[in-house]
Amino acid sequence: MKSLKVVFLGTPEFAKTSLEAIHQSSHEVVGVVTVADKASGRGQKINQSPVKIYAAENNIPVFQPEKLRNPEFLEELRKLDADVFVVVAFRMMPKVLFEMPKMGTFNLHASLLPDYRGAAPINYAVINGEEKTGATTFFINEKIDEGNILLQEEIPVLPDENAGSLHDRLMEMGSQLVVKTLDGLAQNAITERPQPHVEHPKNAYKIFKEDTRINWKAPSKTVHQFILGMSPYPAAFTTIKIGEDEKGLKIFDGKFEISNHGKPSGTLDISKNEFKIYTEDGIYFPQELQLEGKKRMNVRDFLNGFRNFEEISL
Repeated sequence: MKSLKVVFLGTPEFAKTSLEAIHQSSHEVVGVVTVADKASGRGQKINQSPVKIYAAENNIPVFQPEKLRNPEFLEELRKLDADVFVVVAFRMMPKVLFEMPKMGTFNLHASLLPDYRGAAPINYAVINGEEKTGATTFFINEKIDEGNILLQEEIPVLPDENAGSLHDRLMEMGSQLVVKTLDGLAQNAITERPQPHVEHPKNAYKIFKEDTRINWKAPSKTVHQFILGMSPYPAAFTTIKIGEDEKGLKIFDGKFEISNHGKPSGTLDISKNEFKIYTEDGIYFPQELQLEGKKRMNVRDFLNGFRNFEEISL
């Protein structure tokens, strides 16, 4: 089988796993493009992306342009004479970049396209209670996540699985799908196909802070799936009052029961041994949570840390 020369473009851990799989395959990674190093935290420590760290450890040339249209950067990439570019969890790319390699540029997306185009496909698959999801490799064009499909594989969404667990399983499966796609392209054994037309495809819009607020007026199962779909990141939250203070409360996991309780949605009931929040059709029991300014903890430790329960309300 022909060995392809690959330029890899990506940033987070999800992308690093695919880079590692390619590097360990019969194909050659001739360059890596990733985000510029950033300073963060109190000490303004310089942080490098997981993709850059892996590339540096394996002596792969790294490019970190601020602008992808930078002429010097583009010329350096042309000199690599790559057969194909592979994109995993990167940013929007200009046409001059994705059209550069002779075999094209393909992307790994963590959904069964055309459903869940956008920035948060894993979160929304869990939020919406999907029984299955998967990953797709497709050629990039000028429209977001709409290029011709190369390969797809599906996996089940497990009962009570959160977005973090699904992310990790898709990360491993997706990395192998990337290598299968490269193998297929090298052997001219893949026939690309247009994405099927769907009248109302499910979307996976970028999640902002206010999108993570829990709606206690929703049914219990909807609340539960929402919390799992936001866990561990960016984390679903609500607000509670402790005395005169209002604080954010992130909830990462819990359980629910259906109950004809007759209480207003969002009613909070906390005792020394139990934490309940009433929903439209039942009761939600938070199991893992994090009060603003505190560390993440299980509900038992949380309850042990509070005494004036009558002062707490949503």
